[in-house]
Amino acid sequence: MKRAIYPGTFDPITVGHMDIVRRACTIFDEIVIAVAESRAKKPMFSQAERIAFARAATKDLPKVRVVGFESLLVTLAEELDSNIIIRGLRAVSDFEYELQMGYANASLKKDLETIYLMPSLEHAFVSSSVVRTILHFGGKVDHLLPPQVHRMILEGEKR
Repeated sequence: MKRAIYPGTFDPITVGHMDIVRRACTIFDEIVIAVAESRAKKPMFSQAERIAFARAATKDLPKVRVVGFESLLVTLAEELDSNIIIRGLRAVSDFEYELQMGYANASLKKDLETIYLMPSLEHAFVSSSVVRTILHFGGKVDHLLPPQVHRMILEGEKR
């Protein structure tokens, strides 16, 4: 079975992330969305909320499961018995960082492969940071988020 890990902060998970997940489902037997704690990034949403968002967004994708993690990615890969990491590349600016991380991970786990997928053109500009900025100013984000996630965020704001 080919199990691939799609790690990230997913703060929150976007339509761009979902584009990558859906396409990865056509390539691999199982996709594990690994939601990083990422305290250093000071996420807008808690890890529990981000996991709930990812689970809601992927509930109709039987090949997908969602886990949280606070370890090195290579440690998680060993725990999940996977040697494949999926990363999305939106622009050239992503490439340098992703290449560096891919090499660092490979130096820690020799058989770890990183597969880079580009989002569809219509989602190339979408990022969690763009969504967070728009949310901060009360702007419209429904076109940038899976509908379930958008509803969950709106419900959270009402509390």
